[in-house]
Amino acid sequence: MKMTVELFDSIINTSQDCVFWKDKERRFLGVNQAFLDFYGFESADVLIGKTDEDMGWHNDPDPYMQDEFRVLSGESTYKVQGKCVIRGEERDIIASKRPLYEGNEIVGLVGSFVDVTDVLRRQNRMDGLQVVYTIDSLRHIPYFDKLLDEVGLDEILSPLTGIITRASSLDFVHTLISSGKAFSFTILDLDNFKQINDTFGHSSGDIVLKNVTKSLAEYLGKKGIVGRFGGDELLIVNLADVDYQDKQKFFTELYESHEVLRKNVALESGSAFITGTSGCASFPSDARNFADLFDLIDKTLYLGKSKGRNCYVIYVEEKHRDIEIKKLVKHNIYSDMINLQNLFGRGNDIHEKMSHVLTFLSDTLQINDLYYSARDQRLHSVHDAALDVDISDISDLTTEDLYAASSISDMEKTCPLLYKALKERGIESNMIVRIGNSVVTEGYLICGVKRPFRIWQENECALMYFLSNLIFTYLRTHS
Repeated sequence: MKMTVELFDSIINTSQDCVFWKDKERRFLGVNQAFLDFYGFESADVLIGKTDEDMGWHNDPDPYMQDEFRVLSGESTYKVQGKCVIRGEERDIIASKRPLYEGNEIVGLVGSFVDVTDVLRRQNRMDGLQVVYTIDSLRHIPYFDKLLDEVGLDEILSPLTGIITRASSLDFVHTLISSGKAFSFTILDLDNFKQINDTFGHSSGDIVLKNVTKSLAEYLGKKGIVGRFGGDELLIVNLADVDYQDKQKFFTELYESHEVLRKNVALESGSAFITGTSGCASFPSDARNFADLFDLIDKTLYLGKSKGRNCYVIYVEEKHRDIEIKKLVKHNIYSDMINLQNLFGRGNDIHEKMSHVLTFLSDTLQINDLYYSARDQRLHSVHDAALDVDISDISDLTTEDLYAASSISDMEKTCPLLYKALKERGIESNMIVRIGNSVVTEGYLICGVKRPFRIWQENECALMYFLSNLIFTYLRTHS
């Protein structure tokens, strides 16, 4: 086939790329139809014989002039990113150019470009988005297979973390319920996340979120999806582990592997120990509609928080059907202090006072006993009157008035006597408050739980500190 002017025009004008050609002075000689459509021109007459600068297409024309001078000297450029102004809007383009020869002489240049503004904007929206779910990894789930035919991946994924958005996660759950597909549903709340943001900054909070969500999605694998409910609350939809035994195994490994939770995450200015509290229920065994199912995972989550966080609660009807969130939510700290003071005032001596207080603290702090030491630095118990153990190294623990630890292992070398006494009683996490003032120490209050990595909250520490002051005042006035 012989190349003719008509054939050349036909080829050029069918191209979706914007094509142009210029003379040695960088003046336009011609453009294709895509070029005219891009700028909204009816014909090429408005630009023939003009340069880019004459048309005012670049806020800074110099880089583009130098680029074309290099082409006119014999170089070729390929996919160079730049910008042009069209109808008052700056657009992103990628252009390629090469010299035009007549014999051995360069007589001009030919070039083409494509508008990539929308592509770049889409990429910018996904900047910082870690790769957790891809199109291929979601296609095996029928819901997402269909959804991906209708919307882009970036509309399904949550910014920053790369896990599923709240909207898509909940819609997925609704679809599963409508189809009668069995699954377990979990809400996981990262413990004390606000404290991480306040201590290390919000950028460190982002690091923690990305770390946990990625490792959680990897742990769950093809069993289901991880979604972001909001803030530091995550959703887990597990299509495989529906029976109680399977859910128990899933959460046991989740919490004890230290790959997702109960691990240190390196930050820019230190590290943070990350834990979380989970509430889980299943469809259709526990609930047969979305509202009831979500109510159950919300209740079990609050139950986990009331137990000291850093734990999971799997809904069991016999144990949890009468749970009321209002009863689980802690009273404000002022009300707790008033209750504590009233109970403390009922006893005739210190042991009776401690016994009355324990009835309140056992529910509020989820502890079974309250330990204390007097000036003799020996361990005593409210429940076990016979307990009398040497803990004389307790004063070496800290110079602070309050010591709260999620694990007693840190005191093994510093306070071996105290460590042994607590370990023998199965205590894994503890809080110790000094009873005294800036001059004298009358003793120590010790509360502990047998569950490791118990997270002591600020209101709980404040409550114990308040109790220590009640005891100190009583001792000073009755000595």
